[in-house]
Amino acid sequence: MGDGGSGAITLISAWAASLADTRRLSPLTVTAYTATLHRFVAFVALHTGGPVDARVLSNLTLPDFRAYLAARRSEGLVNASIARDVAALRTFFAFARSHGVTGDALAGLATPKRTARVPRPVAPGDAKALIADVGDTASAPWIAARDTAILLLLYGAGLRVAEALALTGSVLPLGSTLTVTGKRAKTRIVPLLPVVRTSVEAYVAVCPWAMAARLPLFRGVRGAGLDSGIVRRTMAAARVGLGLPASATPHALRHSFATHLLARGADLRSIQELLGHASLSSTQVYTAVDAAHLIDVYRHAHPRA
Repeated sequence: MGDGGSGAITLISAWAASLADTRRLSPLTVTAYTATLHRFVAFVALHTGGPVDARVLSNLTLPDFRAYLAARRSEGLVNASIARDVAALRTFFAFARSHGVTGDALAGLATPKRTARVPRPVAPGDAKALIADVGDTASAPWIAARDTAILLLLYGAGLRVAEALALTGSVLPLGSTLTVTGKRAKTRIVPLLPVVRTSVEAYVAVCPWAMAARLPLFRGVRGAGLDSGIVRRTMAAARVGLGLPASATPHALRHSFATHLLARGADLRSIQELLGHASLSSTQVYTAVDAAHLIDVYRHAHPRA
């Protein structure tokens, strides 16, 4: 793919650096946003028939932006993906303004509405079965202890997979709480249930690799930090063996943590803090999950349902 003009590409590189260094977005988000802008610049180069620089970007009209989104829709993108592209464009042009690019026409571009996706938690019994199966089928005792500890951190403490795998030996010895670094390098403190703490300690006791403050807590078979893909594949194998749906993923255990807290009477603000959500709206989706559960119970139990 041609870069469509060195001026725009240089600006994109500076913008990507600011996303990582100043806004502290995750590497995956920076990569996705950067890819979007490279696609956009390549489109503009074809659309306008020449190289893309600050002047060309400043002169883009609302129909130009709409033409790009139309091209993306023709590739089969749904509203959620289009919305991500619009978010990337808005972020880029906000940065580019300080480099002489106006991009005023972008203000008139509407963001497609996303269909609200209700998280699909794993039922408590199924979660316990998954965690037990992962431990029973591991190739070595220390791997069984490792995988059990990781899944319990997701289910019992609400961690994301990346957050669990980012833990280092500095968290040892474990106490009643755990400091977790989440998205955008934000930290939060989560309580550790005794069963979760005991599971992590059992893994540490049998792990063949020495623990150190700066080294990953969870290791692969060669001693390096564990890859998230291994966690997902391990749980997928257990899910298939137990006949559970494809929605029973590691991240679904985090959803289960939230919905089970809600069902037990925890308030949304507390759940927001425990999950590390930036806004309460991200946490409010769990009220829909709880309502959906009640409706499901009603349909299966009520004699006139």
